[in-house]
Amino acid sequence: MKKDTSWGNVADWYKKYLDDPDSYQSQVILPQLIRLLTIKKGQKILDLACGTGFFSEVFQAQGAEVIGVDIASELIDIARLHASKDIQFIVSPAHKLGTLQTQSIDTVVIILAIQNIKEVKEMLAECKRVLKKDGKITIVMNHPAYRIPGGSSWEWHEQQGRQYRRIDAYLSEKTVEISMHPGKDPHTKTVSFHRPIQYYAKLAHNSGFAISRIEEWISHKTSEIGPRQKEEDRMRKEIPLFMFLELSQFGNV
Repeated sequence: MKKDTSWGNVADWYKKYLDDPDSYQSQVILPQLIRLLTIKKGQKILDLACGTGFFSEVFQAQGAEVIGVDIASELIDIARLHASKDIQFIVSPAHKLGTLQTQSIDTVVIILAIQNIKEVKEMLAECKRVLKKDGKITIVMNHPAYRIPGGSSWEWHEQQGRQYRRIDAYLSEKTVEISMHPGKDPHTKTVSFHRPIQYYAKLAHNSGFAISRIEEWISHKTSEIGPRQKEEDRMRKEIPLFMFLELSQFGNV
């Protein structure tokens, strides 16, 4: 199986996707993050696995001093071209942050990336090193209980006229090859790591963090008019797409 989890080879497509004002990043994740981060002027934010700098730009516009890090040089090139010159962008794996000073960061954000990072234990150790004593980590991920690559799907119960989420696997950790942008080029693949929620809870604890906040976010979209519209829209409000975790260092919870 392919080992590379970088999104560099779809950099241009990914930039266009994020430019869509109706994307989940724009309509769901960004407003929630702005609400939760309460960014202050001069706050030092590390946007880890920053991609093309979509979130970095917004954080910087709100007054933060932002450093964006990504393993894909192609994504960083786009970020440097389009984002503010006041943002420092660095090409580096998420678990090797040697260019950043110890205890120099107020907040680390990891948005829709942790499930594409193999070395999560080493990454959290580096985050702990670069964070100030009262610094926190903000993580947004595809919901591990309901969005399982190759292990979950939407199903329809004809007799009851109900939609439901089918889960075929959950507790077992697994590495899955997935299409980067289905419907465009199904042959362009990346690797995703499914891990249950308890994996992240145990990992955080063993790395010196406690989960100080958790939220689950739903889709903003609606179905087209049809016999299943009402039920599909109801289920969108019941089954979350994303999970938000805030990690605080022990002694600062």
